[in-house]
Amino acid sequence: MSITNNAGTTNYAGTTAIAGIGATAFTKDSGRTPMQLAVEACVLACEDAGLDPSRVDGMVTFSAEQNPEIEVARNLGIKELKHFSMIHHGGGAACGTIAQAAMAVASGQADYVLAYRAFNERSWHRFGTGVQANPAGAEASATQYAWTSPFGLLTPASWVAMFATRYMHEYGATSLDFGRVAVADRKHAATNPKAHFYQRPVTLEDHQNSRWIVEPLHLLDCCQESDGGQAILVTTLERAKDLKGVPAVIAGAAQGVAEDQHMMRSYFRDSITGIPEMGLCARQLWAQSGLTTADIQAAIFYDHFSPLVLPQIEEFGFCERGEAKDFIADGAIELGGRLPINTHGGQLGEAYIHGMNGIAEAVRLVRGTSVNQVPGAENIIVTAGTAVPTSALIIQKYR
Repeated sequence: MSITNNAGTTNYAGTTAIAGIGATAFTKDSGRTPMQLAVEACVLACEDAGLDPSRVDGMVTFSAEQNPEIEVARNLGIKELKHFSMIHHGGGAACGTIAQAAMAVASGQADYVLAYRAFNERSWHRFGTGVQANPAGAEASATQYAWTSPFGLLTPASWVAMFATRYMHEYGATSLDFGRVAVADRKHAATNPKAHFYQRPVTLEDHQNSRWIVEPLHLLDCCQESDGGQAILVTTLERAKDLKGVPAVIAGAAQGVAEDQHMMRSYFRDSITGIPEMGLCARQLWAQSGLTTADIQAAIFYDHFSPLVLPQIEEFGFCERGEAKDFIADGAIELGGRLPINTHGGQLGEAYIHGMNGIAEAVRLVRGTSVNQVPGAENIIVTAGTAVPTSALIIQKYR
């Protein structure tokens, strides 16, 4: 059965589902083209659902994706696409691709929609190197950096360091608090054979001893650069029930842009210690699903940089502003804790596939197939990139 839809006109909440997930190996040197990775991930997602790829009639991906849907469709043997769309703003698009796919199948625009992300962001180029090589131009997409680049804010790590520094000043958080996120992620990655850091946990001491990237960010606060691909197959819950894979219900799906939004550099708000665009997503998800924090058994928080996990916990209402450092103490975000996070290892421990691998982990959790299974997992929060226009999901067990 599906959940009760409390979303008013949002007819995809509780009536759509993820029917298949598929991923390539996550490596630092795939030895293959990103197109090969994209096609393999899509094929595996269809195989997981027991659906011939030729039946797919919709695709959603990132505007940053370099594998166009027409090329992927041709390689999959898909003759017609009735829906195709792209979501902007890097990792903030992850859950948004699922939201768009859910809207497409709920409205009848398409029957089966693939969302995918594939790249060689380590072996073909270094993904986190920054914007210093970007050409100057008069378009807003180029001129926006004029507010920050002249002051040395050139890389994602430097942009996030500003938020982290203010959060520490305002709430008394320390680098050790950020380290607890890294330790939890790596602990979970250590038991995940698909994770890059399989069998390589870290301690808080390791975190503190890792070199500075941009203070207050240590190396172990920063996500990986990975080669790999991940695909997600979305359809209506009614169709999903007839497929091979166990459906994972999309109980809520939302996107969010907040006031005075900038791309990873929203420094001009009255306060920069929260993530209001994620708060907007949270309010939508609670309204759509009818759930509360008490109904959530685990979370997949976007962890490109560990400091931004703490305000996400606060935006979803698991604790008050500034209290996340206390909420995560004493193993609370590890298996057996009050809110286990990133049971696959997250982007710090498994791989950085722009958050799409985190969505797949939420599906495994509600299916009961995660290598770090949370007992009684029925409702899982998943978030997309932070400090950017973003998105989020609630994935629910089918029952």
